[in-house]
Amino acid sequence: MEPPLLDRTPDGAEGLIKDTTTQGFMADVVDASHEALVLVDFWAPWCEPCKQLTPVLERAVAAAGGSVRLVKLNIDEHPSIPGQLGVQSVPAVYAFKAGQPVDRFSGALPESQVKEFIARHAEPTDASRAEAEIEAGEAALDAGDFEIAAQAFAAILQGDPASTRAIAGLAKCYILSGDLERAEQTLALAPDGAKNTAAIDAVKAMLELARKSDEAGDVAELRSRAEANPKDFQLRCDLAIALNASGDREGAARQLLEIIELDGGWSEGAAKAQLLQFFEAWGNEEPATVAGRQKLSLLLFS
Repeated sequence: MEPPLLDRTPDGAEGLIKDTTTQGFMADVVDASHEALVLVDFWAPWCEPCKQLTPVLERAVAAAGGSVRLVKLNIDEHPSIPGQLGVQSVPAVYAFKAGQPVDRFSGALPESQVKEFIARHAEPTDASRAEAEIEAGEAALDAGDFEIAAQAFAAILQGDPASTRAIAGLAKCYILSGDLERAEQTLALAPDGAKNTAAIDAVKAMLELARKSDEAGDVAELRSRAEANPKDFQLRCDLAIALNASGDREGAARQLLEIIELDGGWSEGAAKAQLLQFFEAWGNEEPATVAGRQKLSLLLFS
């Protein structure tokens, strides 16, 4: 029986994840651990926590930039190795380094703790260092320190000009700083067919919204006019863009949802198109996106 897997191997994990047997354990784990840290996932097909942990392990390995490999062993089909190691319950994960088990944990740990476990034992690679640098840049960006974030992303691009996350991060810094021309120039650096294009697409949506916001007008004036003319849908679209520019994402979504409720086909679905652009720019984790998508679904499918 096949082990519990994600629908597909995570990006960045190709060649780093495999299944093994009793006969293959020496080559796949012991010998391989002389080249890189090897995690052994002891699992069983009847184990529900195993099904939760395996995708977490796969994502953590993908994020580690080649510094760790994951080998999975079905204990029902191959009981001798787990018996020799004293595995008494699953899921159990053993870390092998230089031919020896050096650490272990049991149970379905959250992804943050799995990453910490890997970080304690794996030797950093160029890819894992780049991942850490990108995360530092994104943290500075989230904190509003655009100068530090821009420096971090620019440094990454010196070593890896095709890094779409760094390109997206640097362009976002320029957008939030008001330099839309440099943001567009930065986005043009993204190579055709690159991975992680969702990050690039989201920043492109941000850039287009920023341009629209420059032309939207004053929120107070637009609100007053919209309240006097609630069926002037173009005016309310302009108000939604201005509200978004002012940071009122819920208010922006509400204006567009009300247009869709009143006349979903107005201007060939312009309100829906604008709302979807908001969602793309805000990101899937943004509460206003989650709430807005739920309300949109109710309007469209009720």
